[in-house]
Amino acid sequence: MRVRGANSLLTPIVTATYRQPAVSLRTATKVPTPPPAFALCLLSVASLVRRSGAAKGVSRRNLASVSMSSPSKKQKTGGDSTKAEVKGAVRDCLAEVNERGEFKRVDAQWRRWITEEPDAEFPAEAGRYHLYSANACPWANRCHCIIKMKGLEDVISVSVAHPTWQFSKKGVDTHAGWIFKDPKDPPVPNQLGFGAFDCEGCIPDFVNNCTFVRDVYELAKDTGKKYSVPVLWDKKKQTIVSNESSEIVLMLNKCFNKFAKNPTLDLFPERLTKEMDELNDFIYPNINNGVYKCGFAKTQEAYEEAYNQLFESLEKAEAILSKQRYLCGDTFTGMDLKLYMTLVRFDPVYVVYFKCYGKRIEEYPNLWNFVKELYQMPSVQAITNMKHIKTHYFTSHPTLNACAVIPARKDADMTTRHDRDRFPGKMETAA
Repeated sequence: MRVRGANSLLTPIVTATYRQPAVSLRTATKVPTPPPAFALCLLSVASLVRRSGAAKGVSRRNLASVSMSSPSKKQKTGGDSTKAEVKGAVRDCLAEVNERGEFKRVDAQWRRWITEEPDAEFPAEAGRYHLYSANACPWANRCHCIIKMKGLEDVISVSVAHPTWQFSKKGVDTHAGWIFKDPKDPPVPNQLGFGAFDCEGCIPDFVNNCTFVRDVYELAKDTGKKYSVPVLWDKKKQTIVSNESSEIVLMLNKCFNKFAKNPTLDLFPERLTKEMDELNDFIYPNINNGVYKCGFAKTQEAYEEAYNQLFESLEKAEAILSKQRYLCGDTFTGMDLKLYMTLVRFDPVYVVYFKCYGKRIEEYPNLWNFVKELYQMPSVQAITNMKHIKTHYFTSHPTLNACAVIPARKDADMTTRHDRDRFPGKMETAA
């Protein structure tokens, strides 16, 4: 698609986005070329990125790829990831798209373990480790929740990032990510200068005094260049232990019991390992990650495939919870927390922002009552910050919501009575 008179800087964005007419999978007919007004909207977004000053020194080609890129003609044969494309470049999750336009999350790079052995490389010690978290991030939020549930607040310190991503090296590259703020700091706008979002609920980095999560990674001499949360930090060795949430939660559950206020609470009991693995096989790829696969898809085919898998899996989870209190029967486990983290964000964010329109969680009676039960657990409610959740998604991705307008929606009341006590339930305690 070509717009007459358009600035040459913006041409790659429009041509990359509309290299081919879209095809509807249901009708198998070509969708008409978007009207000029829509093209001008794309042009204005790119122009705003340029004027923001964040792209100083960044080539036109790079700006186009960051803003509205889509698979090139050479990348139509399929594939599994974009590792070759992003190697050596800073990136965020929006760049993790393969040749079919599918979102493919890149594996975490830091995968070391804390153990209970005193002579281990990373032994469990009170006061030695620090969690870098963000209330908005479902992966980091789950780790923070387990610290609360186990009673490890005095054992593992925590920093909580501001929900609105900021340019981490303005004028050097286009990376935007998590920034640390003090609650007393003035409000911050989004990357394009729109809005003003307060710092309430933030906890600064009082361990390394870093401004950005990126700074923490660079302090550890990271080479992966994806600056995500959670990060479990070793204060003694001045390095990252792990940035893989599924492994951090296991360490928090088991390794610090001699320091914990709730040492007998076991969120990952060995007797339920098989059941939890089977649940994870459909909950993680199709629900937890499934909403991102819908939201970050760059082709209609990739989006519809993820969309169908998401709602099929939600129906499956609804059916499970129609017969028992928790995912593993009558025992509350870490898998329940994992599902909750997506469900609690679903109606206020994912329905609109990630185009997950099929059905709201409030329309699933068992899933919705499940969410209410978990929210009413004091430790879970303490780390569920709906303001941070909505602010992050609607203000951090200018290519999806340039002006950072947050939908005016009255959140459903999660404190009303739930009906999950119609089934027996318990917390597992370790021997």
